[in-house]
Amino acid sequence: MFSFFRRKAAAPAPAPAPAPQPAPAPSAPALAPEVPAPAASPSPAPQTPAPAAPAPTPAPTPAPAPARQGWLDRLKSGLRKTGASIATVFTGAQIDDTLYEELETALLMADTGVKATEHLLADLKKRVKNAKVTDPAAVKSLLADAIAELLTPLQKPLVIGEHQPTVIMVAGVNGAGKTTSIGKLTRHLANEGASVLLAAADTFRAAAREQLAAWADRAEASPELAGQAVEIVTQQGGDPAAVSFDAVTAGKARGKDVVLVDTAGRLPTQLHLMEELRKIKRVVQKADATAPHEVLLVIDGNTGQNALAQVRAFDDTLQLTGLIITKLDGTAKGGVICAIAMERPVPVYFIGVGEKLEDLETFDAREFAQALLA
Repeated sequence: MFSFFRRKAAAPAPAPAPAPQPAPAPSAPALAPEVPAPAASPSPAPQTPAPAAPAPTPAPTPAPAPARQGWLDRLKSGLRKTGASIATVFTGAQIDDTLYEELETALLMADTGVKATEHLLADLKKRVKNAKVTDPAAVKSLLADAIAELLTPLQKPLVIGEHQPTVIMVAGVNGAGKTTSIGKLTRHLANEGASVLLAAADTFRAAAREQLAAWADRAEASPELAGQAVEIVTQQGGDPAAVSFDAVTAGKARGKDVVLVDTAGRLPTQLHLMEELRKIKRVVQKADATAPHEVLLVIDGNTGQNALAQVRAFDDTLQLTGLIITKLDGTAKGGVICAIAMERPVPVYFIGVGEKLEDLETFDAREFAQALLA
């Protein structure tokens, strides 16, 4: 499924009642037919069996849409730093312990993590044995299958439409690309026809409100919005929780589909700021008892295993529902997604490989695995 979210399906309309049929005219009662005496009959002629119907030809797998194909090309290019050292392992002449040792080193260098690396190696050896593979180049394809299977539980669509509005709280450390990702996410939402209201609740950082407004302007200028305005609720030096409350209240009053809350960037070791996140979540619940409906963490792919530590800390604080992983084009540590899948499997809604609005896309486990080893 290429759409980044799915709307809640409307209940099907009831089927119309059948039109009344006129009652049949009365007729004379039918007499029971006489049963003739059994008579000898000639043996039936042998029947020629009808020819079996030909097996249906399976439909070909549809090619990706042009926009998605462009994304796949950018993803392959972006993951080149991570996948290059892994792919070179399979250029040898034979499958032996040396190959697996080199692969283990390459996976660890890509920040796949010890647990995920051990899992992938064990899984790969089983696949090689079952498939009776003897060519090292074929092992690379089996590794892609193993990675895709490990990451599949992280592949989950972001659902919009079960609540009006859907309130999405976005957190992350400074420099992870949180505000930038919100701008890109706004463009995606608009592309699916959703109206968006932004809450500039990052009141601690200088120019954070202006940065969010700049991204909103860029989203408005994109063809997907077709001039539709992106509204922002903000307060100069205001309390982040108060800004979030006002935004949710305004979103409900204005009939918005989505309210995106941009919170202040912080390190998980800054306990007083992490407590501020809890406060924002509590206050948002006062504006809407069911909110926030999504709590997303933006993590920088360059940070490797530190990204896994961030997922743990923010998940313990906020009970995360999804991740956005950015900057995969500038890192050799993209294997951290495997570590996340193994140790803290929070769904990955989006991954990013650049600064443009279109450089944030839905996460697909098989696409990622194949692009990693392309």
